[in-house]
Amino acid sequence: MRLSLPSLSVNEGMARSAVAAFCAQLNPTAVEIADIKCAVSEAVTNCIVHAYRDTVGEIAITVKLCEGRLIQIEIRDKGCGIEDVKQAREPLFTTDAEGERSGMGFTVMESFCDGVSVSSRVGRGTTVTLLKRLHK
Repeated sequence: MRLSLPSLSVNEGMARSAVAAFCAQLNPTAVEIADIKCAVSEAVTNCIVHAYRDTVGEIAITVKLCEGRLIQIEIRDKGCGIEDVKQAREPLFTTDAEGERSGMGFTVMESFCDGVSVSSRVGRGTTVTLLKRLHK
């Protein structure tokens, strides 16, 4: 599944619901669907808040159903990028000078997924890949 949305906060729910609906064909548990929705919500919110800051850009979402009931979700932006990915993944780290963000986005994604990878280039954008294996 491929989905492209403007980086507006009203689209966070759409992204979360669309990914969950696509994954539903594998008959996941309610807990597994909730995990997927939370992780997608965090990744998309990061794009909205950090990648494009004071402008609207595109958020591209790709979802693949892989062998062994593995779901791969890729959330990509073409925003400002992350200068230091390792630092950004540390709990409580935030670039929000106002202090309104907790710095827990990647930590939340990691807690709901079986794998999270992040690649980023300053000025070119960021790709977050979430892996979730469903139980049989």
